[in-house]
Amino acid sequence: MLEIHNLVVSYGSIIALHGISLKVEQGEIVTLIGGNGAGKTSALRAISGLVASSPGSIHFLGEDITRLKAHQIVQRGLCHVPEGRMIFANLTVAENLDMGAYLRTDAGEKRTTLHYIFSLFPRLKERAQQIAGTLSGGEQQMLAIGRALMSKPKFLMLDEPSLGIAPLLVKTIFEKIVEINREQGITILLVEQNANLALEISTRGYVLETGRVLLHDNSPALRRDPQVRKAYLGGG
Repeated sequence: MLEIHNLVVSYGSIIALHGISLKVEQGEIVTLIGGNGAGKTSALRAISGLVASSPGSIHFLGEDITRLKAHQIVQRGLCHVPEGRMIFANLTVAENLDMGAYLRTDAGEKRTTLHYIFSLFPRLKERAQQIAGTLSGGEQQMLAIGRALMSKPKFLMLDEPSLGIAPLLVKTIFEKIVEINREQGITILLVEQNANLALEISTRGYVLETGRVLLHDNSPALRRDPQVRKAYLGGG
């Protein structure tokens, strides 16, 4: 569904990604793990058209999207929930969700999607008229995911969904990620510092280190790998 080949991302003289290659099959949850500065966020930003990549190629559903603009990529069904959530803090919850559907013209189906989001995250329905900036961190993450779902994505990229969230809500968020994947058939690429949680819910994983793919395997194998356990899972 998504295939990246030899992707290079630079910020001036700093190279964030040194020619990484990876692929995600339809229906999978694939995770990128690695320390700060490993290039995980840069990879997602390049895929969603927020930063330029050169050289390298990005193909989504067989189409080369490497040079497309961000809104054109969203139109094709690939949506990005950024690190830090980036909600519209001065708008209400309902207005934020409506912004997620700005490319859609199917009013009836939009309502169906909204009902699904409210069933997935009942707190958003309770707080529909509340200013989004007054929500808790966990509620804002629910809103960011809900806003992305309003675009009716086929492929969802999530950047650090557990960041700054109370532990109890982290469990809920990850349960909902699995639910979105299984019930809606949405393929997911997940970037997450909590490697234990990420590998628990994912099919496969890539370990990034200083902008390079260090390891790639199915998630159970990565969880058993001594190098991964020592560096990311708190094990010996």
